[in-house]
Amino acid sequence: MTKNWFITGTSRGFGREWTIAALERGDRVAATARDTSALDDLVARYGDAILPITLDVTDRAADVVAVQHAAEAFGRLDVVVNNAGYGHFGMIEELAEDEARAQLETNVFGALWITQAALPIMRDQGSGHIIQVSSIGGISAFPNIGIYNASKWALEGFSQSLAQEVAEFGIHVTLVEPGGFDTDWAGPSAKHSAPIDAYDAARERRAAQRAQMNALSGDPVASAAAILDLVDLDEPPLRTFFGLSPIEIARADYAGRLENWERFQWLAAKASGRAESASS
Repeated sequence: MTKNWFITGTSRGFGREWTIAALERGDRVAATARDTSALDDLVARYGDAILPITLDVTDRAADVVAVQHAAEAFGRLDVVVNNAGYGHFGMIEELAEDEARAQLETNVFGALWITQAALPIMRDQGSGHIIQVSSIGGISAFPNIGIYNASKWALEGFSQSLAQEVAEFGIHVTLVEPGGFDTDWAGPSAKHSAPIDAYDAARERRAAQRAQMNALSGDPVASAAAILDLVDLDEPPLRTFFGLSPIEIARADYAGRLENWERFQWLAAKASGRAESASS
């Protein structure tokens, strides 16, 4: 059955590839971008099946108008994809206030405003699927992208709550957590803080780690088949990785967390006033 999509950040990367995949199979897409001229070729190819919308997701009022416009044009919204976002590189000490706020405004609040705008529409129709584009950086954390990690952890948190709140309305929520993909996330799309020399060695180590991870980089074009399979599931997952590297990172990270919590459970028990429970 034909699906109606609303996708943010469609000028490049995942957003563009997923837009093309949906259009190719006969779906309709409201495609947002800061500069919709990047979508001119898709409009020429797919005609009225694509609805280009100029949008800065940090503008809450504009988000509401854009979502309502798409719903009115298509009659309903089946899939909403919060893809717009970017990576900010900088050690925690290096972050300027405006840089930190801008990262959260786009990656967290942009997704929140679009989600809030879509929910009344989906509740009224009794169905819908919200796709939140997170990251392996949304469940783990790495040097030099701490504020990006913070933004994706926040997205993960409110989306897990959201999934529990809207299940009774027939609305599904899925966090897509990609590993490294061959996009320009770390290139032209990225922003960088002014470096502090003391962190140069740590920056070099992290760059070497990224180079190793890039050997397993996924193909954004191939990811389009996966997103179509995802939205066609009757019972989609709350979380799914995209790419090969995230599962190994998650295994190691979560094993370390459990070992740490268990090792210091005596502190948890002491804090509770039930220290005797720590040895039972």
